[in-house]
Amino acid sequence: MQKETIYLASDHAGCALKAAVCTHLAAAGYQIVDLGPDQGESVDYPDYGVKLAMALKDDTAARGIAICGSGIGISIAVNRFSWVRAALVSTAEAASLSRQHNDANVLALGERLIDRALALTCIEAFLGTAFEGGRHQRRVDKLAAIGNDR
Repeated sequence: MQKETIYLASDHAGCALKAAVCTHLAAAGYQIVDLGPDQGESVDYPDYGVKLAMALKDDTAARGIAICGSGIGISIAVNRFSWVRAALVSTAEAASLSRQHNDANVLALGERLIDRALALTCIEAFLGTAFEGGRHQRRVDKLAAIGNDR
């Protein structure tokens, strides 16, 4: 059975981790869409954050993984869009809580700050955790409303 679609995007500093994540998730049965870039010359993380956000706008059931050197820049870029809730994490517990409490739909990672094994553990925690809803739904609804009333 085919699992959900996962969109991946990075900048040049996240390409190696993105490739490893693609291989890992494809082997686990996820539908992978690699939005780039391929290994090579320097690119700008905002461009790939936009690609990821736009892919999720059209595929609301999917989730995304954003990777750059620190994870900070690409998470800021993708969070510019109201339908994205990206969480930059460095522990499996943070990855799980981003889903349970915040209904995060994008996981952000910093290739220079997290080793591959821990990154894959964080991804498994993120993909394997459901949103709890309940009292957390009210807070997620408030996040969605931010900016809509200004």
